[in-house]
Amino acid sequence: MLMIKTDINSQLSAEMPLFDQLMAMQGKVYRELENRRTQRVVLNDQAYFIKQHFGVGWREIIKNLCQLRLPITSAKNEWRALQRLNELTIPVPEIMAYGNRGMNPATQQSFLMTRELPEHITLEDLGKKWRTDAPTFRFKQKLIKEVARIARIMHENGINHRDFYICHLLLDLKHQIKPLLYLIDLHRAGIHKTTPKRWVIKDLAGLYFSSHEIGLTERDLLRFIKEYRNKSLRAVLTKEAAFWQRVKIRGDKLYRKHA
Repeated sequence: MLMIKTDINSQLSAEMPLFDQLMAMQGKVYRELENRRTQRVVLNDQAYFIKQHFGVGWREIIKNLCQLRLPITSAKNEWRALQRLNELTIPVPEIMAYGNRGMNPATQQSFLMTRELPEHITLEDLGKKWRTDAPTFRFKQKLIKEVARIARIMHENGINHRDFYICHLLLDLKHQIKPLLYLIDLHRAGIHKTTPKRWVIKDLAGLYFSSHEIGLTERDLLRFIKEYRNKSLRAVLTKEAAFWQRVKIRGDKLYRKHA
């Protein structure tokens, strides 16, 4: 399968297969693993990010299956997640090209190219600034509501992130009055008919753990819970105390592990 938008297609050579050109593309490497590379490339003064998958090998597949995990063998998983989240009005990077080649899951090659996001800052880096430059109450309230909205829509529609940390939420710096947050790094996202509770807890615990040191108050956390459930806080805490306690316990455990 091969999908390339006109902006990219017009800048590729007709003398070499398009799939091969995108798999061979070179730029600034942001992350490189044994079988996967993420790069920033520039074409005609426009920047893009491309993730190239070179085949995970049978060893990785068998290891995941032994751990009762579905192995991620290509860029297809992230491509599907980006498409679905875009349909659900959750801001994500724009897909510019996607390709998948090969039937053997161990040697399958693939790529996913997205347009570089506007000038932004991760919520992790923004939170670090809050230590010396506290945000206004109104801005922080809007930000919490938007994070809760993203989490709620994602989970209500069968998607879990699996790496749902504040470093994967990017604030568009041109939208300060009404925060515009982009969700990124969906390589491992799960897509289901209904999101299993254990994956919801994992996502929320990851969010809680990663926001430990940005100065959120107990009232901020309660505001998130209220917005996430879109119900009165009293009703949520009366019926779901055990659920949120599990989220807290798991988040605290992660924090102790990584602190």
